[in-house]
Formats: sequence, C-alpha cells, structure tokens
Amino acid sequence: MSHHHNRNVVSKLSQITRVRTGGRFSSCISTSKAKTPESMDSPSDSETQLLVETYLEPLTRSSPTGIRDSDLELSEDACSVEQELSDVLKSENKTRRVARRKLLIACAVSLVFMTGEAIGGYAAHSLAIMTDATHLLTDFGSIVISIFSLEVSSRPQTQTMTFGWYRAEILGMFLSIVSVWAVTVVLVFSAVQRIAEGDYDIDGQIMLVTSACAVVVNVLMVLILHQSGASHGHNHGVPVAQRDKRTRGRCHSNASVKAAFVHVLGDLLQSVGVLLAAGIIHFWPEYKVADPICTFLFSVVVVGTTLPVAKEVFRILMEGAPQGVGSVREQLLSVGKVKAVNGLHTWSLNMDHSLLSAHITIDEDADSQIILRKATKLLRSKFGFSSITIQVERCKTSSER
Repeated sequence: MSHHHNRNVVSKLSQITRVRTGGRFSSCISTSKAKTPESMDSPSDSETQLLVETYLEPLTRSSPTGIRDSDLELSEDACSVEQELSDVLKSENKTRRVARRKLLIACAVSLVFMTGEAIGGYAAHSLAIMTDATHLLTDFGSIVISIFSLEVSSRPQTQTMTFGWYRAEILGMFLSIVSVWAVTVVLVFSAVQRIAEGDYDIDGQIMLVTSACAVVVNVLMVLILHQSGASHGHNHGVPVAQRDKRTRGRCHSNASVKAAFVHVLGDLLQSVGVLLAAGIIHFWPEYKVADPICTFLFSVVVVGTTLPVAKEVFRILMEGAPQGVGSVREQLLSVGKVKAVNGLHTWSLNMDHSLLSAHITIDEDADSQIILRKATKLLRSKFGFSSITIQVERCKTSSER
C-alpha cells in the first residue's frame, strides 16, 4: 500500500515538472551527495531533477515496514507543489497578456500624437513643444523596446541560457533610460542656447492648443499604463521580503510596464509645464523666455523620475543583493541543527525574481531532508525567493579531522 502511494506521488510530480515552462519558480535544493554523470550532462533537466529529488527522495527510501511521519509530511508538501506551480504559471501568463495589451495601446497613442505634436511645435516655433514631441518619440522607442523585451523574456531556458531570458527586460529598461537621458542633454543644450541668443519668435496660440492636447493625451496614456495597487508601478523600491507571493509576477509588478509608465509620467509633468508656458506666452508675448526655461526645468524633472529606476537596473545588472534580505543568514541559522552558513549569495534576474544559493553545515545526526525542507519553506515564505539552492554538509567528527 505504501509503495503504491509512493509511485502515485512520483508519477504525479513527474507530470508537474514536465509541463513547467523553462523550469521557472522552483526551489532547487542539492545536498553534498555525488551526482550521476547523466545529471551532469543534462543541464536542461537539472532543475526538474533537483525538484523531484527534494520532494521524493525520502519517499523512495522508505523502509519496508511503512512510511515515517516525516515522509508523510513531505508527501503532502510534494502534492501541494502542483497547485503552487499551476497558480504561478497562470499568473505569469496573465501578466504578460495584460502588459502586452497595455504597451501596444500606449505605443499606438504615442505614435499618432507624437506626429501631431511635432507638426504643431514646428508651426509655433516652440522649443518646449518640440521637446515634448521628442520626449514622446523617446517614449515610443522605449515602449517598443519594452514590448520586444517582454516577448524575449518569455522564452524558456536553454542549455546556454540556463536562467532563461528574464534579463532582457532589464536590458530594455537600461536602453530606454539611456535614450531618455541622451535626448534630455540635447534639449537642455538647445534651451540654454536659445536663452543666450534670444533671437526667436513663438506663436502662442498654436503652442497653447498643442500643449493642451498633449496634456490630454498624456493623461490618457497614464491611465492606460497605470498599475493596480498603491505602488502605481514603483515596486522597484519595495523589498522582496514585503511582496506577497500571491501578487508576485502580476500586472502591478511587470518591469516593462513600469519603465513605460515612468516615462509617460515624466512626459505628463513636462506637458503640464509646457501648457503653463504656453499660457504665459499667449497672454504676455514679451515673456517668450518661458519656453526655453520650461524646457530646462522639466528636463531636470524627467531625469529625476528615471533616476530611481536607473539605480535599480544598475543593482540588478551588477548582481547586487535584493532589498530586504539582510537577515537571510540569521534565518538559516535559526533552523534547528544548522551550525554554519557559508557561500551565501542572493541576486535578482529582474525586479520580480530573486534567487539564493547557500552552503550550510548541520549536525552529524541531523536529518538533511527535514532541514532542507524547513529551510526552503522558511526562505520562500519570509523572502519570496523564486529559486533556492542549498548544499548541505555534515559536521566532521574529531576523528575525521
């Protein structure tokens, strides 16, 4: 009866691991036991093998007299993996569909109005409106990059790209931010030059109408890209430990939509400033200097809105530790019979997926599987790591030393 139950669990988990896309969101746990040559030659199946080993090894080694209580508990944990994996995959697929739809709509809106604003700015001889149109061009390019990175990041892992393509989103954000800063530098230089020379004319009426339309369009784009929840797309500052696992990977934490939202928010602020400048120039033409001044001030605002995202992108690309995981070592040491933690590394694939690897030393008489299970559940519940790899080594006795 017990062996029949074990075979059912093995079969069930085998089916679970086969349907997973790219082996994402797993708890990869290894011990210090030697691995077979077959496992070393199959990197694409390594995560699946480790997942099955973690949950099923105690079951396959059950004594003929029956299953221990700890084995039954592990069996229940194994059966619960199916629901967790299914929920995560459904959430991830929904995230990508919603993000893709939002980005495509925003891309179309920005392209249409960018053309109209460029024509209006040229007709009004307004550098501020041309600045806004150029920023819209930058937004359009960044959204295209975001759509591309979103598609690429959904590809499954391969033998050469063992972590998949999650970093494509971060690289897309990096290119987008750099493009914004490059255009901003050019516009600031043009504004300073116009203030210094003072030889320019502006049609206040065309500028006023065009800038008013710009505000309306940017409000529309903000509503399109606005994320659910109070964070409004700024989860890059939220420690991973504070993110509920039920909401990780949902629409409000998608990195591609975040980047586009931040750009559009900065453009909205700039459009409001252009509208104020247009009102001043329309009613008091002698104060036409408001046009380049507005360009200068709101270029600074744009850099300020993108700087926090740039810092987060830099941290991820430099393999920095996620925020809010400073107590990982203490939490591992709090697990019973864990004596030491070495080789602890935490990093992020993108803004939503953090990983951990560690080497722990346990008592000679400790049950390694129980400790692995406790440590993994603790780390996932407290810090929300998407992937956990733990290597176990027993304390050496005095005779072995």
